[in-house]
Amino acid sequence: MDFTPLMWRWANWRSAKMDRQDPAKVQERHLLSLVGRARATKFGRDHDFNGARSVVEFQARVPLRRYEDFWDTYWCEPFPVLKDISWPGTIPYFAVTSGTTTGRTKYIPCSKEMIAANSLASADMLGAHTRYRPKSRVLGGKSFMLGGSTELIEEAPGVFSGDLSGIMAANVPGWFRGRSFPPRELALLADWEEKVARLAEACTDEDIRLLAGTPSWLLIFIEALAAQKGVAPNLATLFPNLEVLVHGGVDFAPYRRRFTDLLAGSHAELREVYPASEGFIASADRGDGEGLRLNLNHGLFYEFVPVEELDSETPTRHWIADAEPGVNYALVLSSCAGLWAYVLGDTVELLAGDTPRVKVTGRTSYMLSAFGEHLIASEVEEAVGAAAGEIGASVSDWSVGPLFPETPGELGGHLYVVEFAGGGASEAQVAAFAARLDRDLSATNEDYAAHRAEGFGLKPPEVLPVPPGTFASWMKSRGQLGGQHKVPRIIMDEDLFANLRAFVVGRP
Repeated sequence: MDFTPLMWRWANWRSAKMDRQDPAKVQERHLLSLVGRARATKFGRDHDFNGARSVVEFQARVPLRRYEDFWDTYWCEPFPVLKDISWPGTIPYFAVTSGTTTGRTKYIPCSKEMIAANSLASADMLGAHTRYRPKSRVLGGKSFMLGGSTELIEEAPGVFSGDLSGIMAANVPGWFRGRSFPPRELALLADWEEKVARLAEACTDEDIRLLAGTPSWLLIFIEALAAQKGVAPNLATLFPNLEVLVHGGVDFAPYRRRFTDLLAGSHAELREVYPASEGFIASADRGDGEGLRLNLNHGLFYEFVPVEELDSETPTRHWIADAEPGVNYALVLSSCAGLWAYVLGDTVELLAGDTPRVKVTGRTSYMLSAFGEHLIASEVEEAVGAAAGEIGASVSDWSVGPLFPETPGELGGHLYVVEFAGGGASEAQVAAFAARLDRDLSATNEDYAAHRAEGFGLKPPEVLPVPPGTFASWMKSRGQLGGQHKVPRIIMDEDLFANLRAFVVGRP
């Protein structure tokens, strides 16, 4: 049965309901509901949740915390059984994720309420697609989720940990069962290379209408599928009924050119989502590039802290009622899984308009500022995308980190390790790529421009091209190939960047 017509009706009802909502009232009501449910937990007692009857009173009682603060103070000792610690009842799941900048493993609590909220957010994303395309038949075929292994580890009786895709697969809504791909035996595979090969073989006769995943892993899969079929990597050929390609997790700008080529002749659209292990934050409900609509009643309360104030003693904590468009904010969450004033690590910018929409600008730990240049992730990512366009090339993956002076009088700088698609780039192209990077960053960031002026404080960027497959091999060497794992873009961790450089130099 094709449920798309029913989805279209439900989506129109949902859209009308959400458009009538006052965002500030919805968010405050949502926060107070979360606080009320958690008042008897250890965290709730420690922070006098009984006395928190407004956003201001909540903020006065609950300071900002990062993951390490929660882990050390509340979660580590009782782990894996978190019962009435920061959320009522026992937490049944932990989403296992690695810190993108350091690689350290994190265990993010995932409650039954959060699973339900994530499912609703996914349905809203599908609903946005059907509203945007009224003749859609996206649920007439299968949805292909290219994620990590769905195998879960039982940490304690009734308590499991694993990839977020595995947690969601174990709790798939009844209406969606039978409409998803891959089958369980393939979804369980942890070896990414084997998984890609077997998925490519298994999906040949499947009617795929939706394809979702992280851009870099999607590219690897699409190229493997095309090679197996002996055809050009083109989605109109590989999946003729494809309607929507859902992407998220990393900045899309460096990949846009390649996906534009892949979608040539296809009637599929791009749709961006903003999921995290901590919750499903936003998704595109309009056309490509028009921002992502915040999920206001999906188990999350949002705060926005100016990035430059994040580490101050008294940071300004805005919320939907008073946050301003155009400001680079660190995103802070309180959730129905027991996160409270939790610094997510992402930075966002609100877009102007009555409906709260955001664009992701980077990571709080992703600022490239080894020498006072203060480059934020979005500036670097946009410059990489523009530099690739300058030389007519596509970038499969890349990372950048600082090069510190090794001799007296030497200037520091930045090294970009870049994997160009289709066999690399010539020396002239690499030089043009580096020059365009330098020009764009100087034009968009005054601190960078000041340091680059006459070579006073920063030498020109260096670009190290690497062969296709280098980043996949590096991630595999770290046990982080595929699934939810992301190639770190800006690497300020000296050991991690040294590891990448050593791996690249050591490759034949």
